[in-house]
Amino acid sequence: MINELLTMNGYGLYVWSSFLFTFLSFLSLYLVVKTQYVKEKNKFIAKFGNLNSERAASARNQSINKEILSNSSNI
Repeated sequence: MINELLTMNGYGLYVWSSFLFTFLSFLSLYLVVKTQYVKEKNKFIAKFGNLNSERAASARNQSINKEILSNSSNI
């Protein structure tokens, strides 16, 4: 039973190698995106610091930010 699952009538090598390649590709893509996210987050914190709720509320009330936010969803 297990042997049949692994061999898949002679196509097992192709199927399992394709599965492994896809899994490793997705894993590497996830790791790249995660590291880029952490870098950008650290850049933002270094430049602006943590944005507290009072500063966020005052930023929403500025006219230029209202124009920007009117075309996007609520934050």
